[in-house]
Amino acid sequence: MSTWIPGGAVATRIEITAATVQRGDVIQLGGQACRVGDLFQLSQGAKQLIFDSGELLTMHARTRIVAVRMLRRR
Repeated sequence: MSTWIPGGAVATRIEITAATVQRGDVIQLGGQACRVGDLFQLSQGAKQLIFDSGELLTMHARTRIVAVRMLRRR
């Protein structure tokens, strides 16, 4: 499902893994939307996500999470 946002962007729900997560992705954890502010590569394909709120999440290489990503449409 996609939602149009003024300014030509579309919010799209996607499934992400440690390999595909990007800065700016929004992940809902415990009923709270958390935006990925930064991320670091860890050993064995894992990544540590740092949210704008300062919280941390470590994604294992096989972890799959649904997130919202803003896509620019032209």
